[in-house]
Amino acid sequence: MQEWQKKALELRGTMGSRAIGKIVGKGKSTINDFFTRHDLLSKPIKVGAKVLLLDVETSPLKSYTWGLWQQNVGLNQIDSEWFILSAAAKWLGSSENEVFYKDLRGVVHQENDRIILDMLWKLLNEADVIITQNGKKFDSKKINARFIMNGYQPPSPYKHIDTLQIAKAVFGFTSNKLEWMTDKLCVKYKKQKHNKFNGFELWKEMLNDNIEAWDECEVYNKYDVLSLEELYVKLAPWDKTHPNFNLFHEHNEHVCRCGSSAVVEDGFAYTAKSKFQQYRCLDCGATTRSSKNLFSKEKRESLQLNVLS
Repeated sequence: MQEWQKKALELRGTMGSRAIGKIVGKGKSTINDFFTRHDLLSKPIKVGAKVLLLDVETSPLKSYTWGLWQQNVGLNQIDSEWFILSAAAKWLGSSENEVFYKDLRGVVHQENDRIILDMLWKLLNEADVIITQNGKKFDSKKINARFIMNGYQPPSPYKHIDTLQIAKAVFGFTSNKLEWMTDKLCVKYKKQKHNKFNGFELWKEMLNDNIEAWDECEVYNKYDVLSLEELYVKLAPWDKTHPNFNLFHEHNEHVCRCGSSAVVEDGFAYTAKSKFQQYRCLDCGATTRSSKNLFSKEKRESLQLNVLS
């Protein structure tokens, strides 16, 4: 959080937005926009679904090669398999102090990641939905590979939201990397950069069981999850294929994907032969629609469709 934002929060409640803006050097609209974003991100997210955010870090393969560029490594050149070095996860809306974390410090030379797999299997088995960044291509498949290689049964089925896929489908960002998106879109948490150990040095030193490297990995891994949560809250209203969290509530109240019940009618949504009541969430701005077709039978029968060539 920038210094002017901290100062604005300190002054909030003691004077108006215009007066605060004069003190911190910002316009009234900028102050009001910041307060709106801060309030949205600060309030608890309450949803019926159990939604898990997660991120894993894996070790590299160890193999023999004769060069540095365009190497085709055969199976008989592999010295040891990859495994999961660390994992961080948290339930959507839980406190920042409630991040689950496990790594292999002290036992990394055994190349046995079962302590991490036990944590991940339990959490995934409880989850209705998981959220990752590039997890459909990487994290989820890597976790499943380690599960089956170590004799685990599949966890209970869950839906998967990938913020990378939302970014690619909806936006034209300069970069869809977590580092770029959290830097531009997030206020409280941003993806951490490496400090003492840059790039591959961090993984190399973890494999050497360097305690400083493990400490840096823990901060790095946890912030990936915390910044991912804040990013997801920003992107979710734009996701047209988002899972319907209303399915996980036992009551009949209309609840938005963000957990808010502040939903109002907002025009209509149309398909080729149907008309539905449309709703908008006053908190996150997401739109949803009812499942009841408002057209009468006679109206539906009167509608003509284009001839397909």
